[in-house]
Amino acid sequence: MVKKLNPLLGAVAAALLHLLHPSPALAQTPKDTLVIGMSQYPPSLHPGIEPTVAKVYAMRFGYRPIATYNDDMKMQCFICTELPSIANGRAKLVDLGGGKKGMTVKFTLHPQAKWGDGVAITSKDVAFSWSVGSKPESGFAGGEFFRRVTKVEVLDPKNFVLHLNKPVYNFADLNDLALMPAHLEEPVVKGLKNPADYGKNTGFNREPTQAGLWNGPYKLTQIQSGAFLVFEPNPHWWGPKPHFKRITVKTVENTATLEANLRSGDVDFIAGVLGLSIDQGLAMAKEPASQQKYDFAFPPGLLYEYIVLNNANPVLQDKRVRHALLLGIDRETLVKQLVDGKFPVAHSWVNPLELGFDANVTKYAFDPARAKALLDQAGFKPGAGGIRVNAQGQRLSLEYMTTAGNKLRELIQQVLQNQWKQIGVEVVIKNVPARTYFGETLKKHQFTGLAQLALSSTPESPPTAVLSSSGIPTANNNYGGQNYAHFSHPAMDKLVDEVQRELDPAKRKPLWAEMQKIFTEELPVLPLYFRTDVYVVPKWLTGVIRPGKLPAGPYAVEEWGVR
Repeated sequence: MVKKLNPLLGAVAAALLHLLHPSPALAQTPKDTLVIGMSQYPPSLHPGIEPTVAKVYAMRFGYRPIATYNDDMKMQCFICTELPSIANGRAKLVDLGGGKKGMTVKFTLHPQAKWGDGVAITSKDVAFSWSVGSKPESGFAGGEFFRRVTKVEVLDPKNFVLHLNKPVYNFADLNDLALMPAHLEEPVVKGLKNPADYGKNTGFNREPTQAGLWNGPYKLTQIQSGAFLVFEPNPHWWGPKPHFKRITVKTVENTATLEANLRSGDVDFIAGVLGLSIDQGLAMAKEPASQQKYDFAFPPGLLYEYIVLNNANPVLQDKRVRHALLLGIDRETLVKQLVDGKFPVAHSWVNPLELGFDANVTKYAFDPARAKALLDQAGFKPGAGGIRVNAQGQRLSLEYMTTAGNKLRELIQQVLQNQWKQIGVEVVIKNVPARTYFGETLKKHQFTGLAQLALSSTPESPPTAVLSSSGIPTANNNYGGQNYAHFSHPAMDKLVDEVQRELDPAKRKPLWAEMQKIFTEELPVLPLYFRTDVYVVPKWLTGVIRPGKLPAGPYAVEEWGVR
């Protein structure tokens, strides 16, 4: 039963809402502003540190890399004038001596490109950003980029050359560079006693509303940690003028509450990648009233859901146990019943949409009998209550974590918990808020058993950060990298290096196949499925849903408008 507030409590509630919603009193029509809801708050706002999906999505309103993949999954210049290629001569193979080959890649920055405080974006910013990121203790996630770029040669304020110690096919992607304004961040770096303290002191985290940190169509103007980010037009943006006078990115970690915010009008639009779960979106799309109010889209994305296994756990070090865990879950039925079959089951981290996908990859069908046999071989026999025990009488019990408040993930946890119990494995669910989960739990290996999350990737992205030894987060690299399983396999490391060096797509195919073969044999993580994004967009908002194309994300926000 819903209770009515007395007048005094109603006034207090109204005051609290006034404080939590940034600047609602500004005299603007609703269609001059946009409130976007998403289910996670970024653990950091620095472009190179802690690359969570939430951070990448939110920052795109005000931050653009020099060049990377756009919303159509095609490489695009954002701050440069022309994409380098072998054909146009901007990318060249060079002889490093001793039989080794390297590469030089020339970029020209847009002549009008400026930071949000009006200072020009120059080659000095590029050289400075590289110098900070190249120190492992700075904690930048794009470690492989900084290992392969040995020098940034400044030709003039708008032209620079990257010197690479090996040829790589993705040389035009500078997303990992994490471009920073030297005029603001260089004094911060010079004032550090220890480079490892950079993440705590960077302006992106200490004073993120400094206009000069932003270079996109919007700049960050207000922030309440854990609650919202407010972006307003950047007067020094050199591209098309954006329509909205204010965009608020509001975090509601519970997806059921997020849906309620959308229905009540407190949120205009749900972020596709971190918004409603697919079951919520499908249910809304069937409602006649919602069909009249919203446009719906469920595009496939390069978003991979998986369960990390802590390889420091003696139980999980046994390959037979890892195989049994995957054989013991019915992923096909899971996606059919929970998400209407919208999510294709994943057999490795490589999406079937990608060029590197191997159609002959080993597939683990649901086979509880085989799972039980493997657990028998591993020394775990049925015990009290159906839970297996080893020779010492220790129960086969594992902790299972994910982001608290995510309705679909929590439902999946319950399903898997029940299915694993059928083969004699006990799992204990222990969830934490997303900021803690991504900020501490995963990168510092503060989980003892299983940890579920998603990985967002770019087309044919080498698995350097997630499957190579160099991607393991440690104190030495200030916990950069996303190899949360701490998987270390010499043959995989060699293949990751070789696939990057191979410029011929046809010759990369067998290398990708071999990597997937090692993955499915070792199973450092349990692949679940590839996610489909959920877009629930008000019919008055244009530029997001594009007929015949993928929906547009924040990289095209200056093209969003009002019908």
